[in-house]
Amino acid sequence: MRDREERLGGTLAAKIRASLTYYRSLVELDGFELRLHPTTLYNSLFRYDDDVLANSHVYGQPASLNPTWHVRRVDGGALFGLYSESFNAVWETALPWLGTEV
Repeated sequence: MRDREERLGGTLAAKIRASLTYYRSLVELDGFELRLHPTTLYNSLFRYDDDVLANSHVYGQPASLNPTWHVRRVDGGALFGLYSESFNAVWETALPWLGTEV
């Protein structure tokens, strides 16, 4: 769906496969896990402990042209929890990627 919305001409799947090749060596590291999912997202979220990088998706625009926000967990703040809940909801439905196929 995103490929169509961003008018990528069927190339999004190839971009995803190319990106996965960069992560293949990380799969062997302790504590590293990458999962794949079919969910159409409104943000790409990258979570590291108490930090989230949120790449907001603007309809019809590729991720590389959209802003990325750095959100940190702070006492009394709600934004980190909001993004974490969204991340966790998708994470729970995603399947682990073992680095064997791209």
